[in-house]
Amino acid sequence: MMDILENAATRWLSRRAQPQPSALAAIVGLTPAVVITGGASGIGLALAHEFAKCESALVLVARTQSRLDRAAAEIAAQRPGVRVETLLLDIASPDAADVINAILAEKRLYCDVLVNNAGVGQSGPFSASAIGGLDALIATNITAVARLTRAMLPGMLARGRGGVLSVASLGALIPGPHQAAYYASKAFVVSLSEAIRSEIAGRGVRVAVILPGPVETRFHARMDAEGALYRYFIAAASPERVAALTVRGYRLGRGLIAPGIVPTLAVSVLRILPHAITVPVVRWLLDTGRPILPPGPSI
Repeated sequence: MMDILENAATRWLSRRAQPQPSALAAIVGLTPAVVITGGASGIGLALAHEFAKCESALVLVARTQSRLDRAAAEIAAQRPGVRVETLLLDIASPDAADVINAILAEKRLYCDVLVNNAGVGQSGPFSASAIGGLDALIATNITAVARLTRAMLPGMLARGRGGVLSVASLGALIPGPHQAAYYASKAFVVSLSEAIRSEIAGRGVRVAVILPGPVETRFHARMDAEGALYRYFIAAASPERVAALTVRGYRLGRGLIAPGIVPTLAVSVLRILPHAITVPVVRWLLDTGRPILPPGPSI
């Protein structure tokens, strides 16, 4: 049944596709691949496992070689027939797209699906946020997503097939006091994805964005948010559950994927209720108790 529904979605999404013969000729002898940024752990690794179930070749991109090696070995052990390549790369670097394309060419692959999963968080009052952390967040969550999508999308459109799947957050739908920059960056990802999806409707390329709630990964600790109240009041989903629902929604051609009952209900509520009601609640949930201003100089 899933294959039937996926084929129906593909036909609808391709109703105005015009594959270019030169683009199709260019990929003869090449293997389509799913390129996953931040693919060595968390949601990215879970998504890799889900795409591996579809027998897709994988290119995992991350900044830590040891995690990449473990992720590749884990997938190979479970799916021996699936090709897994790894790439040690900081996607915030200006030449990240060129590096990825060069590796794809070297390995006789091409990007059929781009998964923008890598992300940086920042917790605490914006007025006390570290400038270096803020720069890294913008470079990874906003600039890299836009640049990689811009780099891969033309080829997909020329071939009349492919997809861009970006990981955002429920926080994209509302301002997030105490995680202001992070929430704003995810709002950018949602807006960009929905705009591109409208621009290329019917041309054969899937564009989807994921809106998960809290997920049980190391991300909360890395952004120093373990003390926030939402960690005690809102149950975190497993990355495996999020990934399974995400890939299912992606295959069915959905544009906005809220993986699970709670995220689906939350999307409806957050899009209906005014910010005057929801923002104070979010502020309370995200508060870590840190001071609004950074410490002053000692005297």
